[in-house]
Amino acid sequence: MISKDTSKDIVLIVDDIEINRKILCEILGDDYQTVEADDGAMALDMIFESDGSAKQVLPTAVLLDIIMPDIDGFEVLERLKSHESTKNIPVLIISASDSDESESRGLLGGAADYITKPFNFDVVRARVDNHINLARYNHNLEKLISIKTSEVTRTYESTLEVLATIIEYRNLESGAHIRRTTLLTEILVELMLSSDKFKEALEKENISSLVKASALHDIGKIAIPDSILLKPAKLTDEEFDVIKTHANIGSRIIDSISEKLPDNDLYLKYANEICHYHHERWDGTGYPEKLKGADIPLSARIVSVVDVYDALTSVRCYKDAIPHEVSLNILKEGRGTQFDPNIIDLVPSVAEAFLRIAEEHRD
Repeated sequence: MISKDTSKDIVLIVDDIEINRKILCEILGDDYQTVEADDGAMALDMIFESDGSAKQVLPTAVLLDIIMPDIDGFEVLERLKSHESTKNIPVLIISASDSDESESRGLLGGAADYITKPFNFDVVRARVDNHINLARYNHNLEKLISIKTSEVTRTYESTLEVLATIIEYRNLESGAHIRRTTLLTEILVELMLSSDKFKEALEKENISSLVKASALHDIGKIAIPDSILLKPAKLTDEEFDVIKTHANIGSRIIDSISEKLPDNDLYLKYANEICHYHHERWDGTGYPEKLKGADIPLSARIVSVVDVYDALTSVRCYKDAIPHEVSLNILKEGRGTQFDPNIIDLVPSVAEAFLRIAEEHRD
């Protein structure tokens, strides 16, 4: 077992010949905490738990002999490089063999360097120093990239949310609709997480991204003409057909953003699902794809309930606000036809919280 007893970096020396280990400990002992393993099996036991997971304290670098009984250095190297927690530990192959085949096999297998015996004290120390410093630099660089990536992610999320808010203002509503939608979604999802019917499915999801993505549900309305979007009377069938296009338009907007990003972003995945499908109905009579039941993504089923509740309880250019209790009854009437019945069954448990949000964040 490797223990972190000092502030020094840990170097694991793996060699079945004791004198070689002692020499390397002598070379490196002033600058590093050295630990020894006399064969490949012992080295793996020092790094991995019995279940295959990496131990909490790991070496900063490994000096690894190639030729050992049972488990040789190549097998140890393969194990280290195949595990997420150990793949970035620099491994320096040490061997009496100076064949090009052994060297190339080690380097192609992920070794950072190759040192031949007998050891040159200055060369060993310099190479270990260089690779530990390089590993530390790479680790810090990865952390910096992660921080910058998070900053970029927050920036484009904020930009999209501002765009969604602008659309609400264009619709003669305040950005409070976006805030209410997000808060209502969060409350409903939290309750669903404690429900046996949804817990397993939601535990596989990224809840934070799903909740934030709910703000973008109507982003496709940016393409709807004002004469229809702001009409203070009932829409004609032709006008309603135009309104319905906002679901596909919103999905295409999210797709165009996704294409410009190097990775598949969960936030945009949920945004796409919600934009595209939050007007689908449980009975298959919704739009735009007429999906039915559980074929409708769960994120869209959740936002469908939230969006209708907020639309009912809010003033719109074509109607007055409907009282909270009446709105809850309308949701209940849509159980199994418009809405997922299992979600509707949970609404009474969040009714008080829904009312509080509706009153605290009125337009």
